[in-house]
Amino acid sequence: MADTGNLPFTVDPAAQGEGFRIDVRSGALSRRYAVSSATQQDFSLFFRQLSDDFGTRMPQAFAEAIEHPAASISWRPLLTENVHPQILVGYGDPAVLKAEDGWWLAATSNDAPDAFPVLHSSDLQHWEPNGFIFPAGKEPMWAAKGRNMADFWAPEMERVGDEYWAVFTARQTNNALAIGLARAPNPTGPWVDNGAPLITGKAVNTTGLGYDSDMPQLSGGVIDSHLFIDSDGQRFLFWKDDTNSIWPRPLAMLLRQQPELIGKLFTTDADRRTAAFAAAIVPWANVQRPMVRFFLMHPLIEAALANWARVRSALVEYGLAATILEAMTTPIRAQRIADDGRSLVGEDRIVLRNDLDWEGHLIEGPFVTRQEGRYWLFYAGNDFSTPSYGIGVAVADHPMGPYTKQGEPLLKSTREWLAPGHASVAPGVDGKPQLFFHAFHPGTGGYNAFRALLTVGLRFGRDRADVVEL
Repeated sequence: MADTGNLPFTVDPAAQGEGFRIDVRSGALSRRYAVSSATQQDFSLFFRQLSDDFGTRMPQAFAEAIEHPAASISWRPLLTENVHPQILVGYGDPAVLKAEDGWWLAATSNDAPDAFPVLHSSDLQHWEPNGFIFPAGKEPMWAAKGRNMADFWAPEMERVGDEYWAVFTARQTNNALAIGLARAPNPTGPWVDNGAPLITGKAVNTTGLGYDSDMPQLSGGVIDSHLFIDSDGQRFLFWKDDTNSIWPRPLAMLLRQQPELIGKLFTTDADRRTAAFAAAIVPWANVQRPMVRFFLMHPLIEAALANWARVRSALVEYGLAATILEAMTTPIRAQRIADDGRSLVGEDRIVLRNDLDWEGHLIEGPFVTRQEGRYWLFYAGNDFSTPSYGIGVAVADHPMGPYTKQGEPLLKSTREWLAPGHASVAPGVDGKPQLFFHAFHPGTGGYNAFRALLTVGLRFGRDRADVVEL
């Protein structure tokens, strides 16, 4: 049992069947909760019950409904249900490639047995499944495998000479996220990866932060790779440092050690209780698998986002946890990639950071397209599992920047669709550029929830990109 000292919660969690049992006590009130499975949806149900009983923050999925506006233009749905029994979670992080024989789509598969569904369309209306980049048993040797263990995210295909390359994210057997590259003679495969990750994350130095000895080493993973080939043949790889996965647990550990900070960082009683609960349960969260850690810390993430400026400024004011503050900034990097696709060339460069209020604690999912003689970097911002997620865009005169952001999100949640994100750009049937992206059906969201594929038209000026009706 983990006692929280002068914090208001004592928690006693344990594995139970396919899920968990969590005993919670605060003052005279004591409750036992059953989390049926290790899914974000069941943890959200638990946090809803915790909110009802103890006054913590209500998860966004169950908070009072926000009336999102109708879209200013119609988003055209392309795939709104699974079209194959082995495609389990839809079309998250969709990468659409225009080829001579039509359009090819690759999408995230999370921990599904068959990684990265591949679909083909000859008209952008009808889509036929065409297997998987890594069918079950064909995954890279360095990648973790199996339900609740693997994570295969954000694949993207590109024609390179006489073959196709796919860049992708996978969780390594040590639980850290890495970026790999595979190649095939055509989009349907067979795909063969390099045999080792192309990029791996770097360990984060926590010296001087005073964390408990049971705090595992923090590894900054890398995700969301994008391969851009310029008109002169130069090849660039873009990716995101996954530092947003680092700061929630160290912040909870800091609040556990210095509970007086809770009142300084958070304004409402619900958010303060949420922070106190995170501080109580974080030692147990530290030894769970990566996605369960994320689920357990998600209410703290929502509370921090609701108090974003206050949290950051308070940590600065009190001179605390420089590593936490650094991890609250997620850079997107770019670097030249070797002609053989097996290494990177030269130095990487940070081309974008999260520095706008709507982006919250992260930006991710970069995709670059050259239009009107300039380079346009589309990206997603904020938390993918909440309606705050959206799509932004920045422009530059060179693939490696400097980029100037447009400011407001290009797309954000509407009455019809929630959390649009991780876009790609390809020519439509008429040859004009279109934006392809995922979104949740209203009332849904979270890891392993279905994401639909949608599209809108794009119009580019000298300094601005806009979405237009198709």
